[in-house]
Amino acid sequence: MLRTVFRVFFLALLVLSAVAGFGGTMVTASNPADVQILRVDGIIVPVVADYIDRGIRQAEETGAAVCIIELNTPGGLLESTREIVTRIRNAEVPVVVYVSPVGARAASAGTFITLSAHVAAMAPGTTIGAATPVAAGEMPPDQRQKIIEDTASWMRGIAEERGRSIEKAEVTVTEGRSFTYSEALEHNLIDLHADNLESLIARINGLQVVVNGEDVTIDTTDYFTTRNEMNAAERFLQTVSDPNIAYILFTVATLGIIVEVSNPGLIFPGVVGVISLLLAFYSLGVLGAYWGGIALILLAVGLFIAEYFTDSFGLLTAGGAAALVMGSLILFSDSPGVRVHPGLIAGVTLGAVAFAVFVVGAIIRGQRRRKATGAEGMIGRTAVAKTPLDPTGTVLVQGELWTAVAEGGAVAPGEQVIITRVEELRLWVAKKAAE
Repeated sequence: MLRTVFRVFFLALLVLSAVAGFGGTMVTASNPADVQILRVDGIIVPVVADYIDRGIRQAEETGAAVCIIELNTPGGLLESTREIVTRIRNAEVPVVVYVSPVGARAASAGTFITLSAHVAAMAPGTTIGAATPVAAGEMPPDQRQKIIEDTASWMRGIAEERGRSIEKAEVTVTEGRSFTYSEALEHNLIDLHADNLESLIARINGLQVVVNGEDVTIDTTDYFTTRNEMNAAERFLQTVSDPNIAYILFTVATLGIIVEVSNPGLIFPGVVGVISLLLAFYSLGVLGAYWGGIALILLAVGLFIAEYFTDSFGLLTAGGAAALVMGSLILFSDSPGVRVHPGLIAGVTLGAVAFAVFVVGAIIRGQRRRKATGAEGMIGRTAVAKTPLDPTGTVLVQGELWTAVAEGGAVAPGEQVIITRVEELRLWVAKKAAE
């Protein structure tokens, strides 16, 4: 309700300004001094779309002169990108997308977002493009072509609406082309260059753009900036939505659950494992993880566990390592710009193999080790004859007196013997060889 009231109030101000000062052909923002600034640095995921929607809505409600989105992204999810582009195209204030800082990029999803802005700008040393959609697994050529054509037509519509080069915008999709900041300006993909934010705000002052069918003049004279940062919840969800974090969470969840199942009652590993698993499921779902990659990783976990219960001489561990690597590589192959760092994959794989080798080795050592309790634990221990053993007598073992039967000859009191076997409450012993 409050949101609706703000929008109605803002629209009323626009109408009054148009009637009073510009004859219905030109309107300006109600608060020309306010410059709202958003910052997007990372993969385009649902929480980023929600953040941008919130930021633009606040700029609309406060009647800001302009909303600037500082952008640096390797790409992201197509659905989230569509939500952002739709929000920008329907914004009630001018939206400027500024690819920055130096060295940043607006790749894949970032290309659509940048070209959809009322004003598109780039800092020196930045790039834009490589917006070809990708899909996990094998896909028939005709189906892949349909996806590319649909995405290309969407790009053409954005470029046409904003008066940008339709041809150059299209080849970022159909051919995966990328452009430097100077090439993008030369080919009319963007509107201007700016070395920094202050330079950008100065250069957009006085620009005329079309906002929802109305001509708007951006006025940043005597401006002040309002940084609208992500809140704590949004930052947390964005962090969790990172593919590397999702991969680590899934690994921690697997190890925690394995330890808890192997050692019931520890509680802590199980709790950590379940929490990590829930967060991992959220991340994998948000990032559109490929089910084939998840299946291979689960297969790898199964092979590592099976190694503990079979004598495969390391074959199951090797198979698990291969499945883990393949599953990790294709885990996010359905989303451009979303991938797990190869170094992290190598580290997790080596760690999993080392853990498997350690556990199997501990099991083997435990099987070979003499039991420390019970009748079998007595075998091999040293005892002292307290009475003559000829062949039956009494021996002292760990402070206890036992009835013993000597094998291989009589034993005098005080001599040391070795326990060879145990039958009920009687020990069978033999003379200890002289050292």
